Amino acid sequence: MPVVMARDLEETASSSEDEEVVSQEDHPCIMWTGGCRRIPVLVFHAEAILTKDNNIRVIGERYHLSYKIVRTDSRLVRSILTAHGFHEVHPSSTDYNLMWTGSHLKPFLLRTLSEAQKVNHFPRSYELTRKDRLYKNIIRMQHTHGFKAFHIPQTFLLPAEYAEFCNSYSKDRGPWIVKPVASSRGRGVYLINNPNQISLEENILVSRYINNPLLIDDFKFDVRLYVLVTSYDPLVIYLYEEGLARKCTSKMRNTMNKRRLSILLVF
Repeated sequence: MPVVMARDLEETASSSEDEEVVSQEDHPCIMWTGGCRRIPVLVFHAEAILTKDNNIRVIGERYHLSYKIVRTDSRLVRSILTAHGFHEVHPSSTDYNLMWTGSHLKPFLLRTLSEAQKVNHFPRSYELTRKDRLYKNIIRMQHTHGFKAFHIPQTFLLPAEYAEFCNSYSKDRGPWIVKPVASSRGRGVYLINNPNQISLEENILVSRYINNPLLIDDFKFDVRLYVLVTSYDPLVIYLYEEGLARKCTSKMRNTMNKRRLSILLVF
């Protein structure tokens, strides 16, 4: 995750030689962006956790870079930052460069951030991570850009669209897949063949189940590519050079009309 560093890094060139000056040009943790390479960006290296390289730690230590972790326990994040010379401050402190939080910040807190302070959540990023909000945004995109550009299986938000779901169920009895709107890691997901199997006590998504998915040697799989959005206006997106492929531990039982894909995924 790139983090724009404190402005005093730009003044390194004017420091005396006996102050152990860090080279701006060739340090593995520094990249320069913007016009005439004016904006210093700190690049984190995962291997620093193991190597404990003092050359990597010196950037954070020299410029007194700090972080705080709020409402979460991110041991990996803490290890990465410590390995790069960051020091941790109290969760209530306002003197930090990076805040890593397990929840979304209130607007008034976002307005207090300085140019040198970064957080790990953009305002309203749950519009993409909550299934109900993502569904509604896809519907908006379908109206704007067409169904073909934003195609998803037929989906309903229950209980609000229960009548519409029952009407579709009468034409296609399933199976259908049920997912909580704000859960993860497959928790609370189940298949149904009858609307009576659904609990309407909380908001859920019901989608037409894809019974002929693309498979690798009869195993279901997914592919994840990781991106980092550092700005929405202008839009700046970093795509991580490695990805992740996951396969199910058991073969898909339904062998009817399924597509097969036998390839080696290399990232």
